Amino acid sequence: MPHDSLVFLFDVDNTLLDNDRFGADLAARLEHAVGVDGRDRYNAIDKEIRSQVGYADYLGALQRLRGNDGATPYMDLAFFLLDYPFDERRFTGALEAVDHVRTMGRPVVMSDGDTVFQPRKIRRAGLWDAFRGDVLIYVHKEDMLDDMQRRYPADHYVMVDDKPRILVAMKKLMGDKVTTVFVRQGHYAAAAGADLEATPPDITIDAIGDLASMPADRFSRAT
Repeated sequence: MPHDSLVFLFDVDNTLLDNDRFGADLAARLEHAVGVDGRDRYNAIDKEIRSQVGYADYLGALQRLRGNDGATPYMDLAFFLLDYPFDERRFTGALEAVDHVRTMGRPVVMSDGDTVFQPRKIRRAGLWDAFRGDVLIYVHKEDMLDDMQRRYPADHYVMVDDKPRILVAMKKLMGDKVTTVFVRQGHYAAAAGADLEATPPDITIDAIGDLASMPADRFSRAT
């Protein structure tokens, strides 16, 4: 990859996409298909998988929920997941934000997730094309900073994320080489606490669309 002066790294869930809304829709569909008990069992399986692998595996959780039961209604739930209209869940101004930062540097998706559902989500949301295929999906992105920098070498990086722990980890690991942008969207952002007080983000915005009107001089340190 060519060396860039500035690379913008974008999280996906609750940064570019309203993943909380997707979660609510999934819960409602599960309750309709397999009842309250089935929904609660799915949530318990999902929680267990997240604790084991570190990311959400929606299809894996559905597979475990099915067990030795028949195919219906699990096929319908699989189609719901695979065909979900993520393009309707982009936050207002998300694509405009990507286009805007492209005038200053290279925008790159840097997301956590599995190897099947997460890339499909990104493609169905229209983000794969918006980022021109510059997409990285890791198990724990904060552990893969060397790989990210090898693939996208740059003088400076900007991390745009709704999760405080990611921003804190990247600031501690990369220091002045990264500018952190905290997007106050979703339940992780709402639960931000002492970790951000100890290591505050460089920039805080209320919505991803705010990035689309941010002047270049806000990133003067980066450039």
